[in-house]
Amino acid sequence: MQKRMATSPGRPRSAETERRILDVALRMLAEEGYSRMSLDAVAAEAGASKPTIYRRWASKADLATAALRTLQLAEPFVDTGSNSGDLSATLENFCRSLLRPNGMSLIGTVLAEEAHTPELLRLFRERLVAPRRAMLRAILERARQHNELRPDADIDTAVSALVGAIYARYLAASKIPPGFAKAVVETIWTGIASAPEAGTNPLATPSARQPSAGTVRRARRPPRDGRT
Repeated sequence: MQKRMATSPGRPRSAETERRILDVALRMLAEEGYSRMSLDAVAAEAGASKPTIYRRWASKADLATAALRTLQLAEPFVDTGSNSGDLSATLENFCRSLLRPNGMSLIGTVLAEEAHTPELLRLFRERLVAPRRAMLRAILERARQHNELRPDADIDTAVSALVGAIYARYLAASKIPPGFAKAVVETIWTGIASAPEAGTNPLATPSARQPSAGTVRRARRPPRDGRT
């Protein structure tokens, strides 16, 4: 009986090589713009071959948006224990991404290519815009399930207002002051929150969510006279 020859699965991909390629692509995008960034230059600086890049990404637009996506994936996980707190933390992550060196210019680079490279904007929306909006929408949907929002609250418009306020502030002042994200959430939350009980602040009311594992609760201090 003839022995079957073992077939090689192919050359394994290197995570380190991918990281170098993405890092170089991100830097070139920020410094030179999309139109000046070349795959030959990315490959040379990353110590990889052009075929290596094409085995991982189908086009320059594919590589560029994958590099931009790494910024969002690097953002810290959000779990504050309240839905309004999660909205603020998610927007804070967004602010930090925009305020990193050349953060806003990277977005401008993508928009500038809309007429010439529509694939770039399409992938940008798919890989960065849609996931960001989905995170905010999920928090608001959860808040509605916990009766924290009005039943008729327009969640899609609220998501646009949350993200749009950050862009608008940056364009007006080239910076985003500390606490701005929280102020945006408080303003928008007030417009969509369910009517609070008299004398309560809806943003200060504990959420129906349970704290994540590892959250430490402070023990309630007993009255000084020993009464319960």
